[in-house]
Amino acid sequence: MFSQINNYIGKQIDLEEVTCLFDDGGLQIYWLGIDNVTAFRCNVYLIKSGKEALIIDPGSREFFEEVKTRALQVASLEEIKGLVLCHQDPDVAASMVDWLDIKDDLTIFSTDRTNVLLPHYGRDNYDFYSVNSSDFFMFESGREIKFIEAPFLHFPGAFVTYDMSSKFLFSGDIWAALDIDWKLVVDDFDMHINNMNLFHVNYMASNIATRGFVEKIKDLKINAILPQHGSIIDEKNVENALTYLRELKCGTDLIYAEI
Repeated sequence: MFSQINNYIGKQIDLEEVTCLFDDGGLQIYWLGIDNVTAFRCNVYLIKSGKEALIIDPGSREFFEEVKTRALQVASLEEIKGLVLCHQDPDVAASMVDWLDIKDDLTIFSTDRTNVLLPHYGRDNYDFYSVNSSDFFMFESGREIKFIEAPFLHFPGAFVTYDMSSKFLFSGDIWAALDIDWKLVVDDFDMHINNMNLFHVNYMASNIATRGFVEKIKDLKINAILPQHGSIIDEKNVENALTYLRELKCGTDLIYAEI
């Protein structure tokens, strides 16, 4: 079993269950939730290889217990080694303090700019892994993930995480969407553009930033895009997703359009 993304296209998943997105025997990727019924639904992911696991954008404190319960279905607390925080917003990062309360040796993976703000959640004594200083992380198994900076999308210190085995891109707020009629995987990309616009037009800085990011990742082989809000974008729509960012007018393009 490798990528499971195509199996979920057009289907509603059981929101009470952990959902496996990828498994090649040596590395697994899971969707952990959450199941709150809101257009601003948050996705939390877990990557596990051997006896090590990382949680991608663990989310707000409101849903910590739900995410923890799901995470512990697929990895022991000892196996969870760190949290990857694509930026500092509370819907992405606030639960880091709850995780540190139950496991104080967790490593926080983020950018230096993000790390300046994280202590405002009430905890400044943690092991920090600067993705600015090292653009990849290797599991003890030899599997690697790569960190790619995405400045001003929407935070100056934002970044994305690329898993080298699955070729999955964990994109944070990039390609995020707002949709009350949510599905795990996009089944109609043309319709999905409206859902992405509801987020991107107001949150992303400019077309210069979106085009610059696409230029940075254009040579990556991407089998799926996994945003923190909205639906996963499957391989057949990856090029559509790149084109969307290339052409997007947002933020300062609209606010200062007359200048």
